[in-house]
Amino acid sequence: MARDTLDNTPIEDRAELARYLAGGEKPRDQFRIGTEHEKFAFTREGHRPVPYEGEAGIGAILTRMQALTGWEPIEDRGHLIGLADPSGGGAISLEPGGQFELSGAPLETLHQTCVEANGHLAQVRQIADELGIGFLGLGMAPTWSHADMPVMPKQRYKIMTRYMPKVGTRGLDMMYRTATIQVNLDFASEADMVKKMRVGLALQPIATALFANSPFIDGAPNGMRSNRAAVWHDVDLQRSGPIPFAFEDGFGYERYVDWALDVPMYFVKRGDDYIDATSATFRQFMDGRFAALPGERPTMGDWVNHLSTLFPEVRLKRFLEMRGADGGPWRRICALPALWVGLLYDEGVLDQAAAFAAEFSAEDRRTLWLEVPRDGLTGSLNGRPVAEIARQMVALASEGLARRARASGDNADERGFLAPLEDAAHSGRAPADDLLAAYNGPWKGDIDKVFEANAF
Repeated sequence: MARDTLDNTPIEDRAELARYLAGGEKPRDQFRIGTEHEKFAFTREGHRPVPYEGEAGIGAILTRMQALTGWEPIEDRGHLIGLADPSGGGAISLEPGGQFELSGAPLETLHQTCVEANGHLAQVRQIADELGIGFLGLGMAPTWSHADMPVMPKQRYKIMTRYMPKVGTRGLDMMYRTATIQVNLDFASEADMVKKMRVGLALQPIATALFANSPFIDGAPNGMRSNRAAVWHDVDLQRSGPIPFAFEDGFGYERYVDWALDVPMYFVKRGDDYIDATSATFRQFMDGRFAALPGERPTMGDWVNHLSTLFPEVRLKRFLEMRGADGGPWRRICALPALWVGLLYDEGVLDQAAAFAAEFSAEDRRTLWLEVPRDGLTGSLNGRPVAEIARQMVALASEGLARRARASGDNADERGFLAPLEDAAHSGRAPADDLLAAYNGPWKGDIDKVFEANAF
């Protein structure tokens, strides 16, 4: 999220929280695609992480990007921490370790999404080349330890950094050493949201397998194909994971609200200050039992900010966020939204995807979530190859994109953006498999080669 919300509208009762989520419902002809992608900045000399400070730091990149784009600055106590398109489009933000993120504008087609991504990367490269900086498309920093990582000057990240070790062993890795591609998609009604949420949660591990692109950590392979996904097994299971309650009878806005109410907060923002709120749940805040603000009740801005600190595999706000993919190169930035738009935006294909997802039991879903980070497309479920499941998933997405029939130039539809996923599903090889083959083959164990192979 590029900019934390300041909305001082008081919350009168719990029902308002569900109504807020319902406010995201849109007619199908207004469905949009919002793609987010993160990348690691590194020094071309020495392949080190880039600090915020200095003439060739992350802050300097943002300053130059502001001059190039004309976007509005986002600041935190005088530090430039992001940029926002004043026309209501995209935004640029910083993840805790300096991961540089574009939160794309809500666009109608995947063709537009790819134009946006390509334009952003061209701008970033132009500036970074002048500063001797490159950008790496991977799901996890391959060589840098947590101690190596810079810290961005954002108050919320300081609070999270103190809190993470209290609730899991990998939270700091998640914050500082991972990068992802995500897509934000719309829903028409509560029933439509529920169907899409369940399809997304059931199939998210298969997307993780298709996008697995982080086989290295601390300078070497460690047996994982997606270290980014493995990290999430022990970040903070109060607020993350595959949230099995979404498959229970009666799931909808109110059930999601009830879950969110009992997750500890990270912060409450008042003016320019971030107040540490990790000692209280949102429900306690609603009851006036947040000690740092005695007797005070939360605002809608507090609720919106709290929703952004929940990390399930599919996150519900006023849209749905698909959160299961490793960061990767340009073609995969376009492939991730193509996969989910194809599955979820055509009603007929969505019904097929829902029937497909319903084939997986709760135990199946958990097994995939636990095993895919290690095995990727080479794994199996009840004797069925994960690559075979992936082929069916990608084929459904292709059908959905064909039915959308969104043309551009010589392209009759958007199916071409699925090409890297079709290749992976049919070969049974994700990017991680190719990286491992290169590491064990022509690279001769030289991990630094990854900075050349996976740089934008």
